[in-house]
Amino acid sequence: MLDIKLIRDNPESVKNKLILRNEDTSVIDKILEADGKRLNLISVSETLKELRNSVSDEIAVMKKNKQDSSDKIAEMKKVSEEIKTYDEKLRKVDSEIDLLLKYVPNLPHDSVPHGKSEKDNKEILIWGKLKSFDFKVRDHIELGKALDILDFERGTKISGSGFPLYKGKGAKLERALINFMLDEQSKNGYKEVMTPVLVNRASMEAAEKVPKFEEDMYHMEKDDLFAIPTAEVPILNIHRDEILKQDELPLRYCGFTNCFRREAGSYGKDTKGFLRVHQFNKVELINFCKPEDSYSELEKMLEDATGILKKLNIYFRVIELCTADIGFAASKCYDIEVWSHAENKWLEASSVSNCTDFQTRRAMVRYKKILDNRKTKTELVHALNGSGLATSRLMVALMEAYQTKEGNISVPEALRSYTGFDVI
Repeated sequence: MLDIKLIRDNPESVKNKLILRNEDTSVIDKILEADGKRLNLISVSETLKELRNSVSDEIAVMKKNKQDSSDKIAEMKKVSEEIKTYDEKLRKVDSEIDLLLKYVPNLPHDSVPHGKSEKDNKEILIWGKLKSFDFKVRDHIELGKALDILDFERGTKISGSGFPLYKGKGAKLERALINFMLDEQSKNGYKEVMTPVLVNRASMEAAEKVPKFEEDMYHMEKDDLFAIPTAEVPILNIHRDEILKQDELPLRYCGFTNCFRREAGSYGKDTKGFLRVHQFNKVELINFCKPEDSYSELEKMLEDATGILKKLNIYFRVIELCTADIGFAASKCYDIEVWSHAENKWLEASSVSNCTDFQTRRAMVRYKKILDNRKTKTELVHALNGSGLATSRLMVALMEAYQTKEGNISVPEALRSYTGFDVI
């Protein structure tokens, strides 16, 4: 959530940044109009409260001097009723502003490439060597069926389309990937956590997932709980409404969870196999840090995520997203894409984002900043998130790149101590 003071003091600058994101800026005018009402209500209410306090002191003196104060008491009762009316109006305006702010995205950092669509994203790195095959390449669905390690049909029978079923060595390979990634990120300085996969509305709002993206979430109305779209949500909320110590920062967490997304509005896009699923597995990376460190921490997080692919020897590239394509909460974002040999195209396997204080303002994650005079000042921390990585499309790239002419799959060397076998 943006700081209302930033909008109030620099409305044109905020609008210009939103224009770079192809966003409608009329919401800023609505916020400013409501904020003007709010400030006026506060002014009138405070004036009335000052009057009530002043006259209350007069009444106390009159009572002490045995003087009749009934008129003033009656007058203050009316003033108190006016104050209640203004306070109720203020609560309504506060709610209006809060709701409007929930639909305004983060502002892009000055270093983000300007663009009108994803076509303007900037390729900044390609790593590895594209494999060539002297036989017809099978896709991950064919391989999974032939080797009896994936069963999308039975997954559909159990839950519906987009809910995969892993079997035998396929399940072990998936588990190996998850354990390998957790171990690697632990070595990189991330503390492993295992979080709930159902969270309350306050947690979703803190992570800026609702109300903006509520239609994409699985929601249990009876308990008002949401199935998480990513472990970013519960991990971010570990420190909701807390004040951290400066020497604790940066705080780096990694966590594996199942992730659930309805993907409303995705109809017509690639939907076969792992290309678009409603349930998938992911190791998430979260970083809480000092504001001045967040962009250097973003580069470290990118290295930590891509380091997994390098150890697996997976052909990948890194894309710096332009202003029109960065995520809602992000000020700067990189996508990591892996190559599908069967689809003959890049597949997004991770996004790494600096969300600055956009989420932590709503989540109220703060720290005690130590000033030069050794005094402290409470400030918001910056929060970063990244997939380290999502396994579904990574599994596509891995299976297709490591397939053999005989129709088998060689297990990457980095995973063999986790799987206990070299070939599927």
